[in-house]
Amino acid sequence: MTTPRPFSLGIVGAGQFSGQFSKLWHAHPLVTDIFVTDLLPERAEALVERQSLAGTFATFATFDEMLASDVDAVAIFTQRWTHGPLVVQALRAGKHVYSAVPMAFTVEEVSDIIDAVRETGLTYMMGETSYYNPATVYGRKQRESGAFGRIFYAEGDYVHDMDLGFYAAYEYSGGEAWKSTASYPPMHYPTHAIGGVLGATGGHAVSVSCIGVRDDRGDGVFDKDISMFDNDFSNATALFEMADGGSMRINEFRRVGYPSHLRESRFRIFGTEGSFEQLVATSVWQNKEGWTDITADLESRPSMSLDDPSLADVDPALRDAFVSGLAPVHDAGRLPAELQGLPNGHEGSHHFLVDDFARAVAYGTIPTVNAWEAARYTVPGIIAHQSALRGGERLPVPDFGDAPESLS
Repeated sequence: MTTPRPFSLGIVGAGQFSGQFSKLWHAHPLVTDIFVTDLLPERAEALVERQSLAGTFATFATFDEMLASDVDAVAIFTQRWTHGPLVVQALRAGKHVYSAVPMAFTVEEVSDIIDAVRETGLTYMMGETSYYNPATVYGRKQRESGAFGRIFYAEGDYVHDMDLGFYAAYEYSGGEAWKSTASYPPMHYPTHAIGGVLGATGGHAVSVSCIGVRDDRGDGVFDKDISMFDNDFSNATALFEMADGGSMRINEFRRVGYPSHLRESRFRIFGTEGSFEQLVATSVWQNKEGWTDITADLESRPSMSLDDPSLADVDPALRDAFVSGLAPVHDAGRLPAELQGLPNGHEGSHHFLVDDFARAVAYGTIPTVNAWEAARYTVPGIIAHQSALRGGERLPVPDFGDAPESLS
């Protein structure tokens, strides 16, 4: 193994989410100084002070100023429709990039990111939490062992009701015009569902038919007259044809009577020899002989209290996502000792995502959720929304291929 090269990191966006990751990178042995920038300078300064990051000059006034500096990499935690152009700008400025989900808002933006990664040879990673969701980890192990047989059908649900934290999150990030941004099309945020399925089963989608449900709450959210996305779908269901001849169904629900704070992503995978199913509090493995309750193997242990001071800036309705730790199915032994005992989140995924990116940059390797993998989690949802706008018309899903073995 080559000798690692520790690197400095700039955090772009100091909102409710980024602080949970900056704390982990600050502790990671492969990351040196951490810097922060935000459109609201006081938020950047507060994060630096709260976590004792890089010292007196740890903030940059603007994103451009950060890119002009000698910071080695940036982690982008801005609003979800802004990621694509910011990622490309950072790559072209010579920075490695970690990006929150989704990868981009359009297929063209996805293509631009892949071109930039290929041409610069720099690291790009999308921080898809479901790749390390215990259900996905379990499913991946079962597939690799051959226990499923041929996987011919899978389901992924991202069931996060607007009433359970999303109103507050959009108000926090969107300012006075937050209702225009809260109408973000559900299928443009597909990676928690698609990433969990493909992270377990592999493969990619080749076509889709999607039905969108038009909202009727009447509160100004998902209202075409207000929406900056011209969107009034609050729920959507898509059926994808897979490259291997199987199928995948994805649900993206924002108005749903479901306890999203207990489990916001859930999965089902069916094969010719075995199958896996998950509900809010139960997970089972099944084959032709019977079934096994595997709930305990997939149960994330709390990583901290909901009243932890580090969650002071996080809306109470969203805090459950930031306190879940490792599950028995996780490979805790691969993580640096420095991360042990630190807050985790999203069913134990945060530690692994932070470590994946740190290792990829420091060793010059391609990360798990690289640009090509991220495209397969993102593009199908973009096309699914187009299908819903066309009454469920079946549309082809473009694919950018497999990741190369190296970028050098």
